[in-house]
Amino acid sequence: MLSESPYILYSDGKGNIFEDTSLYVTGRSGWDALPVPAEEWIPLPDGGSLYELPGRRGIGIDVLTGEMRLCDKGWAVAAFIPPAHTGLYLAAYETAPDAPTLPLFCYTAAGWQGGKFFVPAVRIEQDIRQDCAGYDWDIINNGVDRLLKAYPHNRLVKHLATTCCLTYHCPAARNFFMGRWECPIPTSPACNANCIGCISFQPQEETIPSTQDRLTFKPLAEEIVEFTVPHLQSAPFPIVSFGQGCEGEPLLMWETIRDSIIAIRKHTPRGSININTNGSKPAAVRTLCEAGLDSIRVSMNSARAPIYEAYYRPNNYRFEDIVESLKVVRSFGGWASINYFVFPGMTDSEEEYEALRRLIRDTGLTMIQWRNFNIDPDWYLGKIGMGETGEFMGIKQLMELIADEFPQLKFGYFNPPMERIRGRYEADFAH
Repeated sequence: MLSESPYILYSDGKGNIFEDTSLYVTGRSGWDALPVPAEEWIPLPDGGSLYELPGRRGIGIDVLTGEMRLCDKGWAVAAFIPPAHTGLYLAAYETAPDAPTLPLFCYTAAGWQGGKFFVPAVRIEQDIRQDCAGYDWDIINNGVDRLLKAYPHNRLVKHLATTCCLTYHCPAARNFFMGRWECPIPTSPACNANCIGCISFQPQEETIPSTQDRLTFKPLAEEIVEFTVPHLQSAPFPIVSFGQGCEGEPLLMWETIRDSIIAIRKHTPRGSININTNGSKPAAVRTLCEAGLDSIRVSMNSARAPIYEAYYRPNNYRFEDIVESLKVVRSFGGWASINYFVFPGMTDSEEEYEALRRLIRDTGLTMIQWRNFNIDPDWYLGKIGMGETGEFMGIKQLMELIADEFPQLKFGYFNPPMERIRGRYEADFAH
């Protein structure tokens, strides 16, 4: 814990980052720059990195006068914080009119003090499954070679190996090839939403690229079953998850997923079967639960329908369908999570807080995965028409209020394996 704010960082535009000891760093919430409480700074976690923000000047607090002013020595700097951590404040800066739109990453405030980089964040998840130190490329590469030889005609295994693991270094794909934990199953090349910040498809006229290419084929149930059953049978704390960042909406392939679940369960009762989804088809979710689906994670930027729909731009479904899908899974006794995109100044607004409380009560929600929102903050607020964000309570206070009111609700960052679902949720099982 720090006794005072760290110093602001700036970049020279050539990949070099410096501190400016005449300015304390500030954080951003909504459209506003403000001081960050000293107790909310933590050292930048292992696996974190720093970005320069071209065309943007950081906003700091003058060490001598206490007044806010711009750092004019170079471009503003923000941090990427690794999975399992949730950022509490965005980087604060002033954007020039000709500044490029930032790519689809998270932009957490960052500062420097005592020889270390600091970020305002909390570790929300104790599971170590995507910790940087846990990946061993010798084991990963051996796993890729072994599984490509074992399944020479399986298009999904090839996609997970060459595209997800070796090209994009997807954490879930790397874990699969290390033979452990959560195994990803991309299934759908199509989508029924037009998310502003879609990571696998951006229109050509847009100013940002997608961060990865989308799946281009429809896998067969046989292809899915072929490699997921051995994973469930042999991996520690195994999960198989439909719905990945390199695809569209898996519920559009619900028949294939249903057939896969039925076949998987004929071979093994072990592990957990999960779907990451937009929750747009409650009837399909019901069918999957009847087939043996254990858990669902529904992604949302807001628990308020107008803000959700402004971002997701859904085709042939409504916000109410999402709520119904969560209810369906809970009615089967399944685990229902939301993948909740945290945007300081909006997620912690009074209106959002009330909407989130309603959603938790109405659905019997099991878990919130507090995710960092990978998007240019100015671009996002402009795209959804949010000229003013209003009063906010702070992300940490929001978390505390929700935890106090709903003591059974779990907080985290990842889909839990069956061992956690069955009651040992807090157990430090991953070591």
